[in-house]
Amino acid sequence: MVDASQIREHLEVLGSDGEHVGRVDHVHGDQIELAKLDLGAGFKHHMIPVSWVDHVDEHVHLNVTKDDARARWSERMH
Repeated sequence: MVDASQIREHLEVLGSDGEHVGRVDHVHGDQIELAKLDLGAGFKHHMIPVSWVDHVDEHVHLNVTKDDARARWSERMH
């Protein structure tokens, strides 16, 4: 289980394949909001669950691939 406090703003989020998924904007409980101003995020805020995080070092490493994350992330509703 990953400690969500390790997930800090601006860390790069990588899929299990090492591919760029986005950058952390904020953590909201059990959800990570990815930065909108990121080409990888398509310039929209997307939400991914903390449960997808495998480990955190200088990056946030997911236990799903970039393509899987992008297929399953949700868009933040305002």
